[in-house]
Amino acid sequence: MSNKITAKSAKEEQFMKCDLVQELNFLVARMRSLGSSRANQALKPLGLKVRSYSVLSLACSDIVPTQRDLAEFLALDPSQIVPLVDGLESSGLVTRMPDPKDRRSKVIVATYAGRKLYAQARKVTKANENETLEALTPDERLQLRDLLSRVALAETQ
Repeated sequence: MSNKITAKSAKEEQFMKCDLVQELNFLVARMRSLGSSRANQALKPLGLKVRSYSVLSLACSDIVPTQRDLAEFLALDPSQIVPLVDGLESSGLVTRMPDPKDRRSKVIVATYAGRKLYAQARKVTKANENETLEALTPDERLQLRDLLSRVALAETQ
């Protein structure tokens, strides 16, 4: 068993020396992949995944987003938003309502059950975030959140 651990550590050392680990896009993509995978596992008992949780979170906010708003903010194709909203709606977690600004459009609003589930899911995702970022100090986490927000949200500001 210790041979496997030593072999894995040696393999990890090899990967750590390659050029790829110096590329920020790779590191961000890897962190996203690992974080999403862990979050999906944590949210599974609640019947959610990262994408459906994201839609539910925005539906619970004061933003009152349209499907187009969701697609733009989450950087997803509108065709990906429709089944996410459909799934949440069929579970009784959100509802589509006419947009008061444009009757041709629908806003996505959380139901009472959706808000209740979101509160549970939010606790799960916060605990999951703590696990994912356990290698960082609280100050480093704040700094990382600030830096990622500045880059990820630059287009929306």
